[in-house]
Amino acid sequence: MEAILEVRDLEKSFGRVRALDQVSFSLAPGEILGIVGPNGAGKTTLINCLLGLVLPSRGRIFYFGLELFANRSLILEKVNFASSYVALPLSLTLEENLLVYAHLYGVQHPKGKVLELLELFGLAEIRHKRTRSLSSGQMMRLCLAKALLNEPQVLLLDEPTAGLDPEMAQKTRELISAYARRQKTAVIFTSHNLYEVERLCDRILILFKGRIQGLGKISELLETFRVNSLEELYFRLTT
Repeated sequence: MEAILEVRDLEKSFGRVRALDQVSFSLAPGEILGIVGPNGAGKTTLINCLLGLVLPSRGRIFYFGLELFANRSLILEKVNFASSYVALPLSLTLEENLLVYAHLYGVQHPKGKVLELLELFGLAEIRHKRTRSLSSGQMMRLCLAKALLNEPQVLLLDEPTAGLDPEMAQKTRELISAYARRQKTAVIFTSHNLYEVERLCDRILILFKGRIQGLGKISELLETFRVNSLEELYFRLTT
């Protein structure tokens, strides 16, 4: 299947620190790729490069066959993002926040779409509250709702279940999986939770000190490295 996202020999340095080093991978429509690694491995830097927020020192990124930095506005109309580290404007209500983003994305029938997503993430009853009053878990759910507004073809999720209670985290994983299959949306999913990565993702990419240590289906990687579990594999490749 033709790749919807292709990353070629990506490198990024901050002074003497090499945050990404020769990172290459591709992503097919409907595929969920889990990216794991310890703090400082380069996961967030990689996401920021994929969003065009950080200019790589070397390498190229292609979406839909188009080079990212030459076609950023066109590409980002079909891409969205959510992170546990990014908050939405605090002075707006939940509904106002989503309506603003719906307008920016040119969503048709925005009020109906916004209400649908608020209900999906269990936020409809508090839609008139100011965003500053939200808990971290509620903020993460609002960011996830924002990320689905434009029905993206590529969805970048940076630790999207961080701060969620176990029930909502499980519901979120199920929603992401069903959405990716139904819409053929390609998903990149970073997490420190190996349990959810193992159950959600089609393939995993293990980063350590900016370099790919392992990339493929979990079953194949376990066989290649002769280990019995994802946890054992993770510590073999990141310590």
